[in-house]
Amino acid sequence: MSLERNMRCVYARAYVRILGANRELSWVFFDTFLPLLGVAAFVYIYKATTQDPEVLNTLLTRVILGGSMAAFWMNVLWGMGANFYYEKENGNLELFLMAPTSRMALLLGMAIGGLFNTTFRAISTVLLGSVIFGVSFALTSPLQLLAVFFLTLLALYGLGILFASLFLMYGREAWHISNLLQEPIFLLSGFYFPVRFLGFYVVTIASFIPLTLGLDAMNQILGGRYALEWGLLPVGTEIGILAILSILFVLMAKYALAYMEERGRREGSLVLKFQ
Repeated sequence: MSLERNMRCVYARAYVRILGANRELSWVFFDTFLPLLGVAAFVYIYKATTQDPEVLNTLLTRVILGGSMAAFWMNVLWGMGANFYYEKENGNLELFLMAPTSRMALLLGMAIGGLFNTTFRAISTVLLGSVIFGVSFALTSPLQLLAVFFLTLLALYGLGILFASLFLMYGREAWHISNLLQEPIFLLSGFYFPVRFLGFYVVTIASFIPLTLGLDAMNQILGGRYALEWGLLPVGTEIGILAILSILFVLMAKYALAYMEERGRREGSLVLKFQ
């Protein structure tokens, strides 16, 4: 398949997602302001229980970062993972499978489109949260922050492409499992508290979730002295692990997509068998 054709496919899928998600201005408003309600709950809990201003600022930094990154996790889970399953239920999957392009190109376009919209909403959450709740960020290394952010997103969207294949192959079973694990993922990833306090064995398992290491590293870079003390691993080590997870999830996604297509050709089950 030509590179030009695949790039045009990526552009087409990203274009539709960017325009579609912003065609109704009320969606932009609700996607920007409603996540702040969940963030506010933890902000006021910490304000009611913590007296030290520096400790409080570190915890609130974690809360705001967690609230912004939650948008990426939800986009990966539903915008990426469930997409092929949605298309199968709507009868459009045949068109995707017959298209003379790579399935990775299709999902990459969806990822870029979703990434554009989600990044805008995540930045809005950070800016509004810091202004409303009076949080100050102590940025120590812009380059490390960019490296952590992009490696976390790469690993997350690789995981999303992997989910797309699993959702399609296993149907409602994978759907129910993802619903079941949604809140535990929020807990294990340390969205609203330092994940180090979960204990060694739990944290070891949680480290396979890219958000766990990504949030911990970003908090160390932005949260000040206490964030460094409560950090799980040194930032450089977490960047290295995120790079490994990025490669691992992308390779697993490529293998899962190839297996999905082969199974579909062999059994004829992807578009004809309803779960």
